[in-house]
Amino acid sequence: MKKIIYIFLTALLFNLSACTDDFEKLNEDPYQITDESLTQDFNNVGAFYPPMLKNLFGDQIEHNLSHDSWVRHLGTPTNFLGGINNTTYYISWNTYWNRIYGSIMSPSAQVMKVAEAEGYPVFVEWARLIRILGMSRLTAYHGPVIFTKFGEEPALYDSEPVLYNAFFTQLDEIQAVFNANTDYGGLGKFDASYGGSIPQWNKLINSLRLRLAMRLSKVDPALAKTQGEKALSEPGGLIEANGDNFLISLYGGIFPPARISFGWGDTRMSASMESILIGYKDARVAKFFDPATDDTLYPDHPDYPYKGIRNGAVLVAKGDRLSYSNISDDFNSVESRRCFTAAEVKFLKAEAALRGWAGAGDAKENYEAGVSTSFADWGAGSAAEYLADNTSLPLDYNDPKADPGPINDFVSRITNTVAWDDGASNEIKLEKIITQKWIDGYTNSIEPWVDHRRTGYPKLPYNYKNDSSADWGVIPANEFLKRQVFLTSQRENNASSVAEATGFLGGPDLISTRLWWDTGSASNF
Repeated sequence: MKKIIYIFLTALLFNLSACTDDFEKLNEDPYQITDESLTQDFNNVGAFYPPMLKNLFGDQIEHNLSHDSWVRHLGTPTNFLGGINNTTYYISWNTYWNRIYGSIMSPSAQVMKVAEAEGYPVFVEWARLIRILGMSRLTAYHGPVIFTKFGEEPALYDSEPVLYNAFFTQLDEIQAVFNANTDYGGLGKFDASYGGSIPQWNKLINSLRLRLAMRLSKVDPALAKTQGEKALSEPGGLIEANGDNFLISLYGGIFPPARISFGWGDTRMSASMESILIGYKDARVAKFFDPATDDTLYPDHPDYPYKGIRNGAVLVAKGDRLSYSNISDDFNSVESRRCFTAAEVKFLKAEAALRGWAGAGDAKENYEAGVSTSFADWGAGSAAEYLADNTSLPLDYNDPKADPGPINDFVSRITNTVAWDDGASNEIKLEKIITQKWIDGYTNSIEPWVDHRRTGYPKLPYNYKNDSSADWGVIPANEFLKRQVFLTSQRENNASSVAEATGFLGGPDLISTRLWWDTGSASNF
Protein backbone atom coordinates (compact mmCIF):
# COMPACT_ATOMS: atom_id res chain seq x y z
CA MET A 1 0.00 0.00 0.00
CA LYS A 2 2.84 2.39 0.89
CA LYS A 3 4.46 1.72 -2.50
CA ILE A 4 1.19 2.49 -4.31
CA ILE A 5 0.81 5.76 -2.42
CA TYR A 6 4.39 6.68 -3.22
CA ILE A 7 4.03 5.92 -6.94
CA PHE A 8 0.83 7.95 -7.11
CA LEU A 9 2.30 10.94 -5.32
CA THR A 10 5.45 10.69 -7.38
CA ALA A 11 3.49 10.83 -10.62
CA LEU A 12 1.69 13.97 -9.49
CA LEU A 13 4.25 15.87 -7.53
CA PHE A 14 7.75 14.54 -7.85
CA ASN A 15 10.00 15.45 -10.75
CA LEU A 16 13.35 13.87 -10.00
CA SER A 17 16.18 15.91 -11.37
CA ALA A 18 19.43 14.31 -12.41
CA CYS A 19 21.33 16.18 -9.76
CA THR A 20 24.56 14.23 -9.39
CA ASP A 21 27.08 16.94 -8.56
CA ASP A 22 29.03 16.26 -5.40
CA PHE A 23 28.76 18.80 -2.60
CA GLU A 24 31.85 20.03 -0.85
CA LYS A 25 32.32 18.61 2.57
CA LEU A 26 31.89 21.41 5.07
CA ASN A 27 34.69 22.24 7.47
CA GLU A 28 32.52 24.48 9.63
CA ASP A 29 29.09 23.79 11.10
CA PRO A 30 28.06 20.33 9.81
CA TYR A 31 24.53 21.59 9.20
CA GLN A 32 25.52 24.62 7.14
CA ILE A 33 24.39 24.81 3.52
CA THR A 34 26.80 25.58 0.67
CA ASP A 35 26.26 28.33 -1.88
CA GLU A 36 26.31 25.64 -4.55
CA SER A 37 23.31 23.89 -3.02
CA LEU A 38 21.34 27.13 -3.10
CA THR A 39 21.64 27.21 -6.88
CA GLN A 40 19.35 24.19 -7.15
CA ASP A 41 15.66 24.84 -7.73
CA PHE A 42 14.68 22.21 -5.13
CA ASN A 43 11.63 21.12 -7.13
CA ASN A 44 12.61 17.49 -6.72
CA VAL A 45 11.88 17.76 -3.00
CA GLY A 46 9.87 20.94 -2.54
CA ALA A 47 6.77 19.83 -4.41
CA PHE A 48 5.96 17.39 -1.61
CA TYR A 49 5.52 20.02 1.09
CA PRO A 50 2.32 21.91 0.17
CA PRO A 51 0.22 18.68 0.03
CA MET A 52 1.67 17.51 3.34
CA LEU A 53 0.83 20.80 5.03
CA LYS A 54 -2.65 20.92 3.54
CA ASN A 55 -3.41 17.44 4.87
CA LEU A 56 -2.82 18.41 8.48
CA PHE A 57 -6.55 19.12 8.41
CA GLY A 58 -9.20 16.57 7.61
CA ASP A 59 -12.57 17.14 6.02
CA GLN A 60 -16.21 16.35 6.72
CA ILE A 61 -16.14 12.90 8.29
CA GLU A 62 -12.69 13.31 9.84
CA HIS A 63 -13.20 16.68 11.50
CA ASN A 64 -16.61 18.25 10.99
CA LEU A 65 -18.63 15.20 12.02
CA SER A 66 -16.09 14.18 14.64
CA HIS A 67 -14.22 16.56 16.96
CA ASP A 68 -15.93 19.72 15.60
CA SER A 69 -19.06 18.16 17.05
CA TRP A 70 -17.50 16.49 20.11
CA VAL A 71 -16.07 19.83 21.28
CA ARG A 72 -19.29 21.68 20.34
CA HIS A 73 -17.98 24.15 17.77
CA LEU A 74 -20.32 23.18 14.93
CA GLY A 75 -23.50 21.13 14.74
CA THR A 76 -25.19 19.32 11.89
CA PRO A 77 -28.79 19.61 10.69
CA THR A 78 -28.44 16.35 8.77
CA ASN A 79 -29.77 13.06 10.06
CA PHE A 80 -26.81 11.00 8.79
CA LEU A 81 -27.24 7.21 8.83
CA GLY A 82 -30.63 7.45 10.45
CA GLY A 83 -29.30 9.71 13.17
CA ILE A 84 -26.84 7.17 14.60
CA ASN A 85 -23.28 8.23 13.84
CA ASN A 86 -20.13 9.82 15.25
CA THR A 87 -22.02 12.87 16.50
CA THR A 88 -24.22 10.63 18.66
CA TYR A 89 -21.25 8.55 19.88
CA TYR A 90 -21.64 5.58 17.56
CA ILE A 91 -18.49 5.33 15.45
CA SER A 92 -19.40 5.34 11.78
CA TRP A 93 -16.38 7.17 10.32
CA ASN A 94 -12.77 6.88 11.37
CA THR A 95 -10.43 7.98 8.57
CA TYR A 96 -8.08 10.71 9.83
CA TRP A 97 -5.46 7.98 10.37
CA ASN A 98 -5.46 7.25 6.63
CA ARG A 99 -4.97 10.93 5.78
CA ILE A 100 -2.02 11.39 8.15
CA TYR A 101 -0.23 8.21 7.09
CA GLY A 102 -1.11 8.37 3.40
CA SER A 103 -0.59 12.08 2.84
CA ILE A 104 2.08 13.00 5.41
CA MET A 105 4.01 10.07 6.84
CA SER A 106 4.47 8.11 3.61
CA PRO A 107 5.45 10.99 1.29
CA SER A 108 7.66 12.52 3.99
CA ALA A 109 9.61 9.26 4.20
CA GLN A 110 10.33 9.46 0.49
CA VAL A 111 11.20 13.14 0.38
CA MET A 112 13.50 12.80 3.39
CA LYS A 113 15.49 10.10 1.56
CA VAL A 114 15.92 12.30 -1.48
CA ALA A 115 16.73 15.40 0.59
CA GLU A 116 19.36 13.47 2.53
CA ALA A 117 20.90 12.12 -0.67
CA GLU A 118 20.96 15.59 -2.24
CA GLY A 119 22.45 17.23 0.85
CA TYR A 120 19.43 19.34 1.86
CA PRO A 121 19.29 18.98 5.68
CA VAL A 122 16.84 21.86 6.15
CA PHE A 123 14.34 20.12 3.89
CA VAL A 124 14.84 16.91 5.88
CA GLU A 125 14.09 18.68 9.15
CA TRP A 126 11.14 20.57 7.67
CA ALA A 127 9.60 17.22 6.76
CA ARG A 128 10.27 15.90 10.26
CA LEU A 129 8.55 18.96 11.73
CA ILE A 130 5.48 18.45 9.53
CA ARG A 131 5.43 14.83 10.69
CA ILE A 132 5.30 15.95 14.32
CA LEU A 133 2.57 18.45 13.53
CA GLY A 134 0.50 15.69 11.94
CA MET A 135 1.21 12.97 14.49
CA SER A 136 0.61 15.29 17.45
CA ARG A 137 -2.88 15.78 16.04
CA LEU A 138 -3.45 12.10 15.28
CA THR A 139 -2.43 10.95 18.75
CA ALA A 140 -5.10 13.28 20.13
CA TYR A 141 -7.55 10.89 18.48
CA HIS A 142 -6.17 7.45 19.24
CA GLY A 143 -3.44 7.75 21.87
CA PRO A 144 -0.76 5.24 20.83
CA VAL A 145 0.22 5.58 17.17
CA ILE A 146 2.96 4.30 14.85
CA PHE A 147 5.71 6.91 14.79
CA THR A 148 9.24 5.97 15.81
CA LYS A 149 8.85 2.55 14.14
CA PHE A 150 7.08 3.84 11.04
CA GLY A 151 8.26 2.03 7.91
CA GLU A 152 9.43 -1.01 9.85
CA GLU A 153 7.90 -4.46 9.93
CA PRO A 154 5.99 -5.18 12.03
CA ALA A 155 4.51 -1.71 12.36
CA LEU A 156 4.72 -1.20 16.11
CA TYR A 157 2.87 1.49 18.03
CA ASP A 158 4.52 3.89 20.46
CA SER A 159 3.05 4.31 23.91
CA GLU A 160 2.14 7.90 24.63
CA PRO A 161 5.08 8.49 27.03
CA VAL A 162 7.49 7.22 24.36
CA LEU A 163 5.73 9.27 21.70
CA TYR A 164 5.87 12.59 23.53
CA ASN A 165 9.51 12.10 24.50
CA ALA A 166 10.24 11.40 20.83
CA PHE A 167 8.43 14.61 19.85
CA PHE A 168 10.54 16.66 22.26
CA THR A 169 13.81 15.01 21.21
CA GLN A 170 13.09 15.49 17.53
CA LEU A 171 12.08 19.12 18.05
CA ASP A 172 15.54 19.63 19.59
CA GLU A 173 17.19 18.05 16.56
CA ILE A 174 15.10 20.00 14.07
CA GLN A 175 15.82 23.26 15.83
CA ALA A 176 19.57 22.59 15.85
CA VAL A 177 19.54 22.44 12.06
CA PHE A 178 17.24 25.45 11.72
CA ASN A 179 19.40 27.50 14.10
CA ALA A 180 22.47 26.72 11.99
CA ASN A 181 20.70 27.93 8.83
CA THR A 182 18.61 30.93 9.83
CA ASP A 183 19.32 32.68 6.51
CA TYR A 184 18.56 29.63 4.37
CA GLY A 185 16.35 30.54 1.41
CA GLY A 186 15.57 27.18 -0.14
CA LEU A 187 12.12 26.72 1.39
CA GLY A 188 10.57 29.94 0.17
CA LYS A 189 9.14 28.71 -3.12
CA PHE A 190 7.19 25.94 -1.35
CA ASP A 191 6.27 27.66 1.91
CA ALA A 192 2.95 29.49 1.74
CA SER A 193 2.85 29.83 5.54
CA TYR A 194 6.06 31.71 6.32
CA GLY A 195 7.68 32.38 2.94
CA GLY A 196 10.63 30.19 3.84
CA SER A 197 11.55 32.18 6.97
CA ILE A 198 13.48 29.89 9.30
CA PRO A 199 13.10 32.27 12.29
CA GLN A 200 9.32 32.06 11.84
CA TRP A 201 9.41 28.26 11.76
CA ASN A 202 11.51 28.39 14.91
CA LYS A 203 8.74 30.35 16.62
CA LEU A 204 6.33 27.59 15.61
CA ILE A 205 8.67 24.93 17.03
CA ASN A 206 8.84 26.74 20.37
CA SER A 207 5.08 27.25 20.44
CA LEU A 208 4.44 23.61 19.54
CA ARG A 209 6.75 22.50 22.35
CA LEU A 210 4.74 24.65 24.78
CA ARG A 211 1.45 23.19 23.50
CA LEU A 212 2.66 19.61 23.85
CA ALA A 213 4.16 20.31 27.27
CA MET A 214 0.84 21.66 28.51
CA ARG A 215 -0.93 18.50 27.39
CA LEU A 216 1.20 16.60 29.91
CA SER A 217 0.81 19.05 32.80
CA LYS A 218 -1.40 16.74 34.86
CA VAL A 219 0.03 13.33 33.98
CA ASP A 220 3.74 14.23 34.09
CA PRO A 221 4.12 17.67 35.72
CA ALA A 222 7.93 17.50 35.90
CA LEU A 223 8.41 16.76 32.19
CA ALA A 224 5.74 19.31 31.28
CA LYS A 225 7.45 22.02 33.33
CA THR A 226 10.89 21.23 31.90
CA GLN A 227 9.72 21.32 28.32
CA GLY A 228 7.38 24.26 28.87
CA GLU A 229 10.11 26.37 30.45
CA LYS A 230 12.46 25.42 27.62
CA ALA A 231 9.91 26.71 25.11
CA LEU A 232 9.37 29.90 27.12
CA SER A 233 13.10 30.62 27.33
CA GLU A 234 14.16 29.90 23.74
CA PRO A 235 15.82 32.97 22.18
CA GLY A 236 13.84 32.58 18.97
CA GLY A 237 10.62 33.34 20.83
CA LEU A 238 7.04 32.21 20.38
CA ILE A 239 4.10 33.04 18.12
CA GLU A 240 3.03 36.15 20.05
CA ALA A 241 1.74 38.52 17.36
CA ASN A 242 -1.00 37.83 14.83
CA GLY A 243 1.51 38.42 12.06
CA ASP A 244 3.31 35.31 13.29
CA ASN A 245 0.23 33.07 13.20
CA PHE A 246 0.78 29.70 11.55
CA LEU A 247 -1.69 29.58 8.68
CA ILE A 248 -2.18 26.69 6.26
CA SER A 249 -2.81 27.81 2.70
CA LEU A 250 -5.85 26.45 0.90
CA TYR A 251 -3.74 26.49 -2.30
CA GLY A 252 -6.59 27.96 -4.29
CA GLY A 253 -9.23 25.62 -2.88
CA ILE A 254 -12.36 26.45 -0.92
CA PHE A 255 -12.33 26.42 2.88
CA PRO A 256 -13.72 22.92 3.66
CA PRO A 257 -16.26 24.00 6.31
CA ALA A 258 -17.58 26.56 3.79
CA ARG A 259 -18.13 23.79 1.25
CA ILE A 260 -19.80 21.62 3.89
CA SER A 261 -21.94 24.53 5.05
CA PHE A 262 -22.83 26.46 1.91
CA GLY A 263 -22.38 23.73 -0.69
CA TRP A 264 -23.95 20.78 1.13
CA GLY A 265 -25.91 22.35 3.97
CA ASP A 266 -24.47 19.85 6.43
CA THR A 267 -23.08 22.10 9.16
CA ARG A 268 -24.33 25.04 11.20
CA MET A 269 -23.55 27.00 14.35
CA SER A 270 -23.58 24.82 17.46
CA ALA A 271 -25.95 25.46 20.34
CA SER A 272 -22.91 25.82 22.62
CA MET A 273 -21.54 28.63 20.46
CA GLU A 274 -24.94 30.33 20.68
CA SER A 275 -25.05 29.88 24.45
CA ILE A 276 -21.50 31.09 25.15
CA LEU A 277 -20.97 33.80 22.52
CA ILE A 278 -24.35 35.44 22.93
CA GLY A 279 -24.44 35.00 26.70
CA TYR A 280 -21.07 36.74 26.95
CA LYS A 281 -22.09 39.39 24.36
CA ASP A 282 -19.08 38.37 22.31
CA ALA A 283 -18.47 40.46 19.17
CA ARG A 284 -16.67 37.55 17.52
CA VAL A 285 -20.04 35.88 16.90
CA ALA A 286 -20.53 38.05 13.79
CA LYS A 287 -17.14 36.96 12.47
CA PHE A 288 -17.84 33.29 13.09
CA PHE A 289 -21.44 32.97 11.88
CA ASP A 290 -24.14 34.48 9.69
CA PRO A 291 -27.50 35.42 11.23
CA ALA A 292 -30.25 32.82 11.15
CA THR A 293 -32.61 33.23 8.21
CA ASP A 294 -35.74 32.79 10.35
CA ASP A 295 -36.26 35.64 12.83
CA THR A 296 -38.63 33.55 14.98
CA LEU A 297 -35.78 31.30 16.17
CA TYR A 298 -34.25 33.56 18.84
CA PRO A 299 -37.01 35.23 20.90
CA ASP A 300 -34.80 35.10 24.02
CA HIS A 301 -32.04 37.23 22.45
CA PRO A 302 -33.53 39.34 19.59
CA ASP A 303 -30.50 41.64 19.52
CA TYR A 304 -28.31 38.69 18.55
CA PRO A 305 -29.96 37.05 15.50
CA TYR A 306 -28.14 33.71 15.68
CA LYS A 307 -29.32 30.14 16.29
CA GLY A 308 -27.31 26.97 16.82
CA ILE A 309 -27.96 23.23 16.77
CA ARG A 310 -27.33 21.08 19.82
CA ASN A 311 -24.68 18.42 19.34
CA GLY A 312 -26.11 14.96 19.57
CA ALA A 313 -29.54 16.39 18.85
CA VAL A 314 -32.62 14.42 17.88
CA LEU A 315 -33.02 15.28 14.20
CA VAL A 316 -35.76 14.35 11.73
CA ALA A 317 -35.62 16.21 8.42
CA LYS A 318 -32.52 18.10 7.28
CA GLY A 319 -34.65 21.05 6.19
CA ASP A 320 -35.90 21.62 9.73
CA ARG A 321 -32.73 23.47 10.77
CA LEU A 322 -31.21 24.82 7.56
CA SER A 323 -32.49 28.23 8.65
CA TYR A 324 -30.19 28.13 11.70
CA SER A 325 -26.97 30.15 11.56
CA ASN A 326 -24.55 29.23 8.82
CA ILE A 327 -20.83 29.80 9.24
CA SER A 328 -19.87 33.31 8.17
CA ASP A 329 -20.05 34.01 4.46
CA ASP A 330 -16.59 35.52 4.84
CA PHE A 331 -15.16 32.00 4.90
CA ASN A 332 -16.06 31.62 1.23
CA SER A 333 -13.22 33.97 0.34
CA VAL A 334 -10.47 33.04 2.81
CA GLU A 335 -7.21 31.73 1.37
CA SER A 336 -5.86 29.95 4.45
CA ARG A 337 -6.92 28.48 7.78
CA ARG A 338 -5.60 28.96 11.30
CA CYS A 339 -3.40 26.21 12.70
CA PHE A 340 -1.60 27.98 15.56
CA THR A 341 -2.45 31.50 16.74
CA ALA A 342 -0.79 34.07 18.95
CA ALA A 343 -3.91 34.04 21.10
CA GLU A 344 -3.44 30.33 21.79
CA VAL A 345 0.14 31.00 22.87
CA LYS A 346 -0.98 33.71 25.28
CA PHE A 347 -3.57 31.37 26.79
CA LEU A 348 -0.88 28.70 27.13
CA LYS A 349 1.31 31.23 28.92
CA ALA A 350 -1.58 32.19 31.19
CA GLU A 351 -2.04 28.56 32.22
CA ALA A 352 1.73 28.13 32.57
CA ALA A 353 1.76 31.10 34.95
CA LEU A 354 -0.93 29.44 37.07
CA ARG A 355 1.27 26.35 37.19
CA GLY A 356 4.32 28.33 38.24
CA TRP A 357 6.44 27.81 35.14
CA ALA A 358 9.41 30.17 34.91
CA GLY A 359 9.22 32.71 32.10
CA ALA A 360 5.43 32.52 31.74
CA GLY A 361 4.75 36.01 33.02
CA ASP A 362 1.54 37.08 34.75
CA ALA A 363 -1.61 34.97 34.33
CA LYS A 364 -4.02 37.92 34.17
CA GLU A 365 -1.89 39.85 31.68
CA ASN A 366 -1.57 36.82 29.43
CA TYR A 367 -5.29 36.01 29.68
CA GLU A 368 -6.38 39.52 28.78
CA ALA A 369 -3.75 39.74 26.03
CA GLY A 370 -5.04 36.44 24.66
CA VAL A 371 -8.61 37.73 24.45
CA SER A 372 -7.52 41.05 22.92
CA THR A 373 -5.26 39.29 20.42
CA SER A 374 -8.11 36.97 19.45
CA PHE A 375 -10.51 39.89 18.95
CA ALA A 376 -7.94 41.60 16.75
CA ASP A 377 -7.22 38.44 14.77
CA TRP A 378 -10.90 37.90 14.04
CA GLY A 379 -11.49 41.60 13.27
CA ALA A 380 -13.92 41.99 16.16
CA GLY A 381 -12.71 45.35 17.48
CA SER A 382 -11.70 46.21 21.02
CA ALA A 383 -12.07 43.62 23.79
CA ALA A 384 -11.89 46.18 26.64
CA GLU A 385 -15.60 46.23 27.52
CA TYR A 386 -15.85 42.47 27.10
CA LEU A 387 -12.93 41.86 29.47
CA ALA A 388 -14.52 44.10 32.13
CA ASP A 389 -17.83 42.19 32.12
CA ASN A 390 -18.24 40.41 35.44
CA THR A 391 -21.98 39.72 35.19
CA SER A 392 -22.86 38.16 31.81
CA LEU A 393 -23.14 34.37 31.65
CA PRO A 394 -23.80 31.81 28.90
CA LEU A 395 -27.45 31.26 28.08
CA ASP A 396 -29.68 28.26 28.52
CA TYR A 397 -30.61 26.78 25.15
CA ASN A 398 -33.98 26.16 23.56
CA ASP A 399 -34.46 24.32 20.27
CA PRO A 400 -37.64 25.81 18.75
CA LYS A 401 -37.83 23.15 16.04
CA ALA A 402 -37.87 20.20 18.42
CA ASP A 403 -41.16 18.42 19.02
CA PRO A 404 -42.34 17.78 21.62
CA GLY A 405 -41.24 20.46 24.06
CA PRO A 406 -37.83 20.26 25.75
CA ILE A 407 -36.12 17.85 23.34
CA ASN A 408 -32.57 19.09 22.62
CA ASP A 409 -32.77 21.89 25.22
CA PHE A 410 -30.10 22.34 27.91
CA VAL A 411 -29.30 24.44 30.94
CA SER A 412 -25.84 25.97 30.74
CA ARG A 413 -23.36 24.53 33.24
CA ILE A 414 -21.05 27.57 33.02
CA THR A 415 -21.25 29.94 36.00
CA ASN A 416 -17.96 31.80 35.34
CA THR A 417 -17.86 35.29 33.85
CA VAL A 418 -15.28 36.76 31.45
CA ALA A 419 -13.71 39.33 33.77
CA TRP A 420 -10.55 38.20 35.57
CA ASP A 421 -10.77 37.88 39.36
CA ASP A 422 -7.44 38.02 41.14
CA GLY A 423 -9.03 36.62 44.28
CA ALA A 424 -10.50 33.55 42.57
CA SER A 425 -9.05 30.05 42.84
CA ASN A 426 -6.69 28.73 40.20
CA GLU A 427 -9.47 26.39 39.10
CA ILE A 428 -11.81 29.30 38.35
CA LYS A 429 -9.01 31.18 36.61
CA LEU A 430 -8.20 28.13 34.48
CA GLU A 431 -11.84 27.79 33.47
CA LYS A 432 -11.78 31.37 32.18
CA ILE A 433 -8.54 30.72 30.26
CA ILE A 434 -9.69 27.47 28.64
CA THR A 435 -13.14 28.84 27.78
CA GLN A 436 -11.55 31.73 25.89
CA LYS A 437 -9.05 29.37 24.29
CA TRP A 438 -12.00 27.23 23.16
CA ILE A 439 -13.63 30.26 21.52
CA ASP A 440 -10.44 31.33 19.74
CA GLY A 441 -9.88 27.77 18.50
CA TYR A 442 -12.96 27.91 16.24
CA THR A 443 -12.18 26.21 12.88
CA ASN A 444 -9.16 24.43 14.44
CA SER A 445 -10.89 22.31 17.05
CA ILE A 446 -8.43 19.48 17.74
CA GLU A 447 -6.61 21.37 20.49
CA PRO A 448 -9.83 22.63 22.14
CA TRP A 449 -10.94 18.98 22.13
CA VAL A 450 -7.68 18.06 23.89
CA ASP A 451 -8.16 20.86 26.42
CA HIS A 452 -11.73 19.87 27.13
CA ARG A 453 -10.77 16.28 27.92
CA ARG A 454 -7.66 17.36 29.84
CA THR A 455 -9.27 20.04 32.03
CA GLY A 456 -13.05 19.58 31.82
CA TYR A 457 -13.41 23.14 30.47
CA PRO A 458 -15.46 24.73 29.09
CA LYS A 459 -18.35 23.10 30.94
CA LEU A 460 -20.13 22.06 27.77
CA PRO A 461 -23.54 20.38 27.52
CA TYR A 462 -23.67 16.62 27.19
CA ASN A 463 -25.09 14.89 24.13
CA TYR A 464 -28.87 14.84 24.11
CA LYS A 465 -28.89 11.70 21.97
CA ASN A 466 -26.31 9.15 23.07
CA ASP A 467 -26.06 6.04 20.88
CA SER A 468 -22.87 4.70 22.42
CA SER A 469 -22.95 0.94 22.92
CA ALA A 470 -20.82 -2.08 23.66
CA ASP A 471 -19.77 -2.07 19.98
CA TRP A 472 -17.43 0.89 20.42
CA GLY A 473 -17.78 1.75 24.10
CA VAL A 474 -20.47 3.15 26.38
CA ILE A 475 -20.33 6.85 27.28
CA PRO A 476 -22.37 7.67 30.42
CA ALA A 477 -25.07 10.32 30.01
CA ASN A 478 -23.02 12.84 32.02
CA GLU A 479 -19.75 12.20 30.19
CA PHE A 480 -18.09 12.81 26.82
CA LEU A 481 -16.41 10.64 24.19
CA LYS A 482 -12.75 10.18 25.16
CA ARG A 483 -10.98 9.00 21.99
CA GLN A 484 -11.31 7.33 18.61
CA VAL A 485 -10.81 3.58 18.43
CA PHE A 486 -8.02 2.00 16.38
CA LEU A 487 -8.90 1.36 12.76
CA THR A 488 -10.64 -1.85 11.80
CA SER A 489 -7.99 -2.37 9.11
CA GLN A 490 -5.31 -2.16 11.80
CA ARG A 491 -7.21 -4.55 14.04
CA GLU A 492 -7.44 -7.05 11.19
CA ASN A 493 -4.03 -6.64 9.52
CA ASN A 494 -1.80 -5.58 12.41
CA ALA A 495 -3.51 -7.41 15.24
CA SER A 496 -0.51 -8.12 17.45
CA SER A 497 0.64 -4.50 17.35
CA VAL A 498 -2.89 -3.27 18.10
CA ALA A 499 -3.04 -5.65 21.04
CA GLU A 500 0.21 -4.18 22.39
CA ALA A 501 -1.07 -0.65 21.79
CA THR A 502 -4.27 -1.47 23.66
CA GLY A 503 -2.07 -2.50 26.57
CA PHE A 504 -0.43 0.92 26.41
CA LEU A 505 -3.87 2.51 26.78
CA GLY A 506 -4.37 0.87 30.15
CA GLY A 507 -7.93 0.04 29.15
CA PRO A 508 -9.90 -1.47 26.27
CA ASP A 509 -9.81 -0.10 22.74
CA LEU A 510 -13.05 1.83 23.20
CA ILE A 511 -14.26 5.41 22.91
CA SER A 512 -14.73 5.45 26.69
CA THR A 513 -11.03 4.83 27.51
CA ARG A 514 -9.12 7.94 28.51
CA LEU A 515 -5.84 8.88 26.86
CA TRP A 516 -2.68 9.06 28.95
CA TRP A 517 -2.79 12.81 29.62
CA ASP A 518 -6.55 12.72 30.34
CA THR A 519 -6.14 11.67 33.97
CA GLY A 520 -9.80 12.00 34.92
CA SER A 521 -8.85 13.97 38.02
CA ALA A 522 -11.46 16.53 39.02
CA SER A 523 -8.69 18.88 40.13
CA ASN A 524 -6.37 20.52 37.63
CA PHE A 525 -3.87 21.57 40.29
